[in-house]
Amino acid sequence: MALGVFYAVWGLLLEVAIAFGPVPRITWEHREVQLIHFNESKVSNYSTLLLSEDKNVLYVGAREVIFALNAVNIAEKQHELHWKAAEDKRTKCAVKGKSEQTECRNYVRVLQQLNDTFLYVCGTNAFQPTCDYVNLTSFELGGKNEDGKGRCPFDPAQSYTSVMVDEELYSGTSYNFLGSEPIISRHSHQSPLRTEYAIPWLNEPNFVFADVIRADQNSTDGEDDKIYFFFTEVSVEYECIGKLMIPRIARVCKRDQGGLRILQKKWTSFLKARLICTIPDKNLIFNVINDVFILKSPTLKEPVIYGVFTPQLNNVGLSAVCAYSLSTVEEVFSKGKYMQSAIVEQAHTKWVRYNGEIPNPRPGACINNEAGGSSYMSSLNLPDKTLQFVRDHPLMDDSVTPMGDRPRLVKQDVKYTQIVVDRVRALNGTMYDVMFIGTDRGAVHKAISYESGMHIIEETQFFPDFEPVQTLLLSSKTGRKYLFAGSNSGVVQSPVAFCDKYTTCVDCVLARDPYCAWKPLEASCIDIFKEAEIGRNWIQNIGGDASSCSDKVRENPLQHTFKHGSTAELKCSQKSNLAQVVWKFKDDVLRVESPKYRLLEKALLIFNLSEGDSGVYQCLSEEKVKNKKFSQVLAKHVLELKKIQHTMVGPTAAAAPTEVNETVQASNCQQRQGKRFLALWEQNRNQEELTPTIQLVTL
Repeated sequence: MALGVFYAVWGLLLEVAIAFGPVPRITWEHREVQLIHFNESKVSNYSTLLLSEDKNVLYVGAREVIFALNAVNIAEKQHELHWKAAEDKRTKCAVKGKSEQTECRNYVRVLQQLNDTFLYVCGTNAFQPTCDYVNLTSFELGGKNEDGKGRCPFDPAQSYTSVMVDEELYSGTSYNFLGSEPIISRHSHQSPLRTEYAIPWLNEPNFVFADVIRADQNSTDGEDDKIYFFFTEVSVEYECIGKLMIPRIARVCKRDQGGLRILQKKWTSFLKARLICTIPDKNLIFNVINDVFILKSPTLKEPVIYGVFTPQLNNVGLSAVCAYSLSTVEEVFSKGKYMQSAIVEQAHTKWVRYNGEIPNPRPGACINNEAGGSSYMSSLNLPDKTLQFVRDHPLMDDSVTPMGDRPRLVKQDVKYTQIVVDRVRALNGTMYDVMFIGTDRGAVHKAISYESGMHIIEETQFFPDFEPVQTLLLSSKTGRKYLFAGSNSGVVQSPVAFCDKYTTCVDCVLARDPYCAWKPLEASCIDIFKEAEIGRNWIQNIGGDASSCSDKVRENPLQHTFKHGSTAELKCSQKSNLAQVVWKFKDDVLRVESPKYRLLEKALLIFNLSEGDSGVYQCLSEEKVKNKKFSQVLAKHVLELKKIQHTMVGPTAAAAPTEVNETVQASNCQQRQGKRFLALWEQNRNQEELTPTIQLVTL
């Protein structure tokens, strides 16, 4: 079985040639939409973001700088704090073989709100991690210079994650200069805790995310708040030729105080399990987790965990999004089987399911009313047998399976790096989870799951240099929702929807965007969450049925005349990637495969124009949704023939043959130079305007 899993991952299989995933309906180039940018010269690595919704401030941690930006318009800088590594530390770092110009700097890696007065910040500080406090009134460092070991990585390239819970920092990172000692820890004045330094606990992890899920306040069992960590690590349970990576979810309890004799100042509640994200019928396994978002909403019965995954050998460019219910996770940790190490074949260790007796209280469980009723009011009171068991059995045998037993979304030719999710109520009251997914090419995909599958509403190019999206944040204020993306070069702010870009009712509805609806009174596509109240006659259909639309055909044809033998270029810009362009001539569908025509991405070329080519040309967009076809007129052109003037000499038309011969010669010349025309067109098409026009060219 182990080798089968290994080869399924590392072979990545001929079946991958099958096309996966929906195509984004709209592709917005960087210049086409209103994005707000922030960056400053000589500053890089804007990868740590913290949003304060109460203060309307976006805090940005970069290399040697911390910024406070207006969260409504990040172009407005409110504060700037420089935090550089001292020269002696940089020199010492360089002596150890690190680059003084790049690695031996102070990269801000922890940026957390401690309380209303202070931020807690940590930086790599030239491989000597340091933490401090930022006064939010003066926006100055407190000068504490606390040792950041175990809270912040040494190396800016090392993985890390952190979350502040009730003024205590929970972090996952490395504990030493070499990055060889991974650690999940809590930094507290009362009860600091950490993981055991042992391979069964953490085996070369790559941390991606951490968050707290609060216990239900209405619950009567006194359950504890839990902190979840997500990472990819080297497998211990599968025997492989190389290092097989496994995505994990780990859990600790907030009231954990460590053990009295065993696991002193160590977690007594640390458990971890494998996250499953596979397509079984395609034999595809996504075993590297890149980011996680936990969706918590009053409209949900329980939180939903969204993760973005890629295969270990991703030479085929596949990514997946899997979603997990919290109850499934808790079922594994509270009732699942454990794994244990067994010595076989001359000291070789193999991990197998543990089928023996499980101590009471259950190892790894949080202290609740049930445990309290058994006189175990604290982890310090737990019996040695329970503590020794959890120390030796941190890995669960049961795995966490995704909702629906398969990915929500699988996409080819892209690597997903980040994800945030918004829960949106459509006009009909239905709730939809809208996913915003960052890519390694600087774009963000906006996707929605509805009754018949997944739909990618749009792809927006946030960063023009195609650099990876390193961080994504989503503001949650109604009527003022924004996306914030961080990269190496800067920060970008974007609205969650570009409703006003859709100029017709059909286009607005076909977008299938729950943020957008058509407002007939104004004949405009509007963001429904920016309106004071919802109109009864607004049109929205997430299924994409635009039958309710009654767009008026815009009668503004462009009229032109042309010469015999010339070439006409009829421009028509079609934005939807799911639509097909159809040209009509005198109300009949044009056979564009004829040598007479050349259909290009945004134009129709008509060669060797003659009398029969005059008339009305229409460019239509045809988009099919659930076996219904919706058409829109994108452009309308009227072409007229320029009459040839004949000069009569005497009683006979001696000049007429000359005119005809000249026309024939022009036609032959046009045919000979057709390739030259196309070459010139290809050269200039990127400089042309997007509005439908016609250009007449005579060669």
